[in-house]
Amino acid sequence: MNCRAATLWLLRLGGLLCLVFGQCGTVLAQEIEARLYSNAPIDYNFLGIGFTQVTTGKFQMNTESLAYNRTFDIFGQSGKVNVILPYAQLHGQTTVGSQVISGSSVGLTDPIIRLAANLYGAPALTVDEFKHYQQDLIIGANLSALVPWGEYNSNQLFNVGANRTFLQPGLGVSKAHGPWRYELSGDATFFSDNKNFYGGNDLSQKPIYSGTGHLIYYFPSTAWLSTDVTYYSGGQTFINGQQTNNNQENWLFGATLSMPVNKHNAVKFHLTEGAFFSQGQYYTMYGVMWQYRWGDGP
Repeated sequence: MNCRAATLWLLRLGGLLCLVFGQCGTVLAQEIEARLYSNAPIDYNFLGIGFTQVTTGKFQMNTESLAYNRTFDIFGQSGKVNVILPYAQLHGQTTVGSQVISGSSVGLTDPIIRLAANLYGAPALTVDEFKHYQQDLIIGANLSALVPWGEYNSNQLFNVGANRTFLQPGLGVSKAHGPWRYELSGDATFFSDNKNFYGGNDLSQKPIYSGTGHLIYYFPSTAWLSTDVTYYSGGQTFINGQQTNNNQENWLFGATLSMPVNKHNAVKFHLTEGAFFSQGQYYTMYGVMWQYRWGDGP
C-alpha cells in the first residue's frame, strides 16, 4: 500500500471510528431510552452514577458517567431536563496492509444535555396529585445536544471527544394498557463540521434519522422491564468534501431492567446489540446505573 493510499485509508478509518464511537455519543444521548415520554411528579430530582462499555471486534470504549435529571411544569404538562457528564477510555487496534496500528484515548468526553416536554396526556402534578393519575395516551417532544468539550487531539486517530456538536430533536408517543406501555418515537441527529479532524482535515456528516420502539412491563413492585429496538439510516460522511462511506443502515436491539432498592434508590441494567451493516461492524453495549431520587416533599 503506497503512502497516499495509506493516508486515505487512515482518514476513512478515522471516519468510521467517528461513526461507531461518535454515534455511541448519540446513542448515549438517547440511550435507546424507555420511558422518555412518561409522566412523573414535578420537582423530582434524580442523581445517577453509571458505567457503560461499548465493544466492537477491534475497539472498546468504557464510560463512567454522572447524570442529573429534574422534572418540572412546562405549560401545564410535565417536562424533564437531563445532564450527562461522561469520562471515557477508548483503546483498540487495526491493520493497514501489514502494519498494525493501535491507539488509545482517556479523558472527559462530551457532555450531553436533553430537554423533554410532554405535549399531551401528562399533566404536571404534585406528588399527592400523582397518586390518582392513570396514564392513557402521551405525546411528547425532546431535544438533545452534545457539547464538544471532551478530550480531543487532531493528531490522534483515537479520541473520546468528537470536536463537533450534535443536535437531536425528536417526537414520541406512549400508550398505556394495564401494566404495559407501548412507545414509539422518531429522531433526527444533525452534526456540525469538525474543522480539525485528524491532521487538520475537514469532516462533515449528513443527518441520521432513527425510529425507536419499546415494549415495557411494570411489575407490582414498581420494577419495570423494557425490550427495545432502534433503526438508524443516513449519516454519510465526507472528508474535505470527498465521500468516504455509503449511507449507514444500523440496528440496535436491547433490553432494560430497572429494580427499586428502596423508596429513594434504584438500579438499572441495560444491554444492547448493534450492527453497522454497511461497514460490517457489530458491537455490544451494556451498562449499569445507580439512581438516587429526592423531592417527595415532607
